Amino acid sequence: MTLTDTDKADIRQLSLKELQEVFLGMDEKKFRAKQVYEWLWKKGARTFTEMTNLSKGLREKLEARFAINAIITDEVQHSQDGTIKSRFRLHDGHLIESVLIPVPADNRYTVCVSSQVGCSLSCTFCATGRMKRLRNLDAAEIYDQVVMVNQQCEAHFGHPLTNIVYMGMGEPLLAYKNVLESIDRITNEDGLNMSPRRITISTAGIAKMIKRLAEDAVKVNLALSLHAADDTKRNEIMPINEQNNLETLMEALQYYYQQTRNRISYEYITFQDFNDTLEDADRLARLCKNFPVRVNIIEYNPIDGAPFRKSTEHRIDDFARHLRDQGIMVTVRRSRGKDIDAACGQLANK
Repeated sequence: MTLTDTDKADIRQLSLKELQEVFLGMDEKKFRAKQVYEWLWKKGARTFTEMTNLSKGLREKLEARFAINAIITDEVQHSQDGTIKSRFRLHDGHLIESVLIPVPADNRYTVCVSSQVGCSLSCTFCATGRMKRLRNLDAAEIYDQVVMVNQQCEAHFGHPLTNIVYMGMGEPLLAYKNVLESIDRITNEDGLNMSPRRITISTAGIAKMIKRLAEDAVKVNLALSLHAADDTKRNEIMPINEQNNLETLMEALQYYYQQTRNRISYEYITFQDFNDTLEDADRLARLCKNFPVRVNIIEYNPIDGAPFRKSTEHRIDDFARHLRDQGIMVTVRRSRGKDIDAACGQLANK
């Protein structure tokens, strides 16, 4: 059972040019399409009733012909550390999650958005990877997450979002077209007008799509979920590596950096006695020599049924120090939102 009238097209699927053609076909002035477009993408209107500079008659005509399939808040959970996880219900009843990560001391307020319902990559340490991929989110559903979490951020912290990371449910590069369209809506002057330099796409590593990002000259930052610096270990925890091994990925990232000069980072979750030795750090260091890269070391967040344990703080600090001693930029990211299953790898609509 859907939550909207399926006979109506979602107006947010139309480009401005397509919207203008619709308005001319309705014997309406072309500039009215621009007004509606601004309501949809600049002001985040969720109903036609909100479009107060349109006549009541025009709003009724739009209501009869189109839907706005906005996402709806289903549940909100608050962590002791200030992290807020939101579960959203989509127009077809599917559920997704977004996470607001506030760091007031650094004046940093980040939303982690989802790009798919579920995920198809089956990474062994990730709760989302155990869900089936049901479909890609469309651009408007990604955009809605940003708008709604931004409102949440301003309400709770008196501050707008500063950063967006595509690190929630799903693999962004397998929802490529919709992800790029959402970035356009978020960064465009006709949309939210946020800087693309404040946006990071995180990928488990799909070489051909990384190259496509480079060729499309996308101006956002790129993060590779690396988690192991040799193929044997990476194959064990990330099946995607069997078709996209480290040599292939390094070649793709080198190409991406040459074409864009955008910042690249490696995300590296440490697992006790699996990938957290100094020998592992040396292997990782070698992968940092190809182009400028920052390493984000992430605490593992245990999930039910996974065979991994979290590395000790002492082990993580030694690992990070060993990399820094070789001139590598390293940040250790302590987990946020673990008590509400909002931390990295834990999103599973719980």
